[in-house]
Amino acid sequence: MYSALRPAGPARPSAAEANEAIRHLVETRVDDEWPSAAYEFLLEQWASASRAETVEVAAAP
Repeated sequence: MYSALRPAGPARPSAAEANEAIRHLVETRVDDEWPSAAYEFLLEQWASASRAETVEVAAAP
């Protein structure tokens, strides 16, 4: 029997993938304009993935 089920739905990026997307966003911005909405979205993705990965590590034997 399964001890934990993951929610069904679209896959989320790993923390490393979200971090890379944030770096790419910052490095490729145009006219020094800060893309705040995109940055906030990616930061939320990174935070969510980081929490999930921390829980997985903590639960590992």
